[in-house]
Amino acid sequence: YQRRVRGAFPKPQEAIVWEKETQKMSFLTIFESKSNRVKGLCFHPTRPWILASLHNGVIQLWDYRIRTLLERFAEHEGPVRGVCFHHSQPLFVSGGDDYKLKVWNYKDKRCLFTLLGHLDYIRTVEFHHEYPWILSSSDDQTIRLWNWQSRQCLTVLTGHNHYVMCARFHPTDDLVVSASLDQTVRVWDISGLRKKNISPSSGSEDTFSKLQPDLFGNSDAIVKYVLEGHDRGVNWASFHPTLPLIVSGADDRQIKLWRMNETKAWEVDTLRGHYNNVSSCIFHPRQELILSNSEDKTI
Repeated sequence: YQRRVRGAFPKPQEAIVWEKETQKMSFLTIFESKSNRVKGLCFHPTRPWILASLHNGVIQLWDYRIRTLLERFAEHEGPVRGVCFHHSQPLFVSGGDDYKLKVWNYKDKRCLFTLLGHLDYIRTVEFHHEYPWILSSSDDQTIRLWNWQSRQCLTVLTGHNHYVMCARFHPTDDLVVSASLDQTVRVWDISGLRKKNISPSSGSEDTFSKLQPDLFGNSDAIVKYVLEGHDRGVNWASFHPTLPLIVSGADDRQIKLWRMNETKAWEVDTLRGHYNNVSSCIFHPRQELILSNSEDKTI
């Protein structure tokens, strides 16, 4: 690793924003809220905003440049673990321990609707970059793919045999990566789902197709690769923005780098340095860097 940031989480109820300069990481600002824990964070794609979902069920919207709390959203019952801004619409999605996904309009300051189907805590949520889809992972050992326009569950991805801690869309391809406490990372091919539900001429939802939730269909989404190598549960996995790489972090305190092609995927390297469980890890969007955070209180 290149650098460890100590004191990254001095208190469990604080969220910190760091600003990267040319040769160093500089502390930018800190937000403190009277709550047990910050469970989820998401930057707005264009505005200086950050969403913080809390253990007490509240979602906060902050402007990190002027250090101001803009809005509070409180309809979940219990901790909210996942939040995600939409890339272009004034929307965000949240998922919590109440088994509910909620889609919000932050301009109207209200919840638009709730998606029901998961049978246990929801860990992560994400909007698709192009299609009207939401991806969610859950302790019920499944990953669900939803259409937020029709408010339907399109498919359920089954195969993990422990909590699914994370699920992420590929930035360009019809792929999903998931991480589970069953010690595996799985890559799913969802091209069948796109062909079934998306009109090729418009790139939008095909209103002429019979859109029925195929809850356990085999053709909509299939497992492409199962990556085994971690010795304990895997908490996070994400794709590289441009290269055929995956990074994963686990309770074995290791970060693993994986490469894939059209026919197989394999382990490339293992990064060691954390002294406790690795909670999450991501690639830098433009530089050759991996960012990881851990229960050892470092980034």
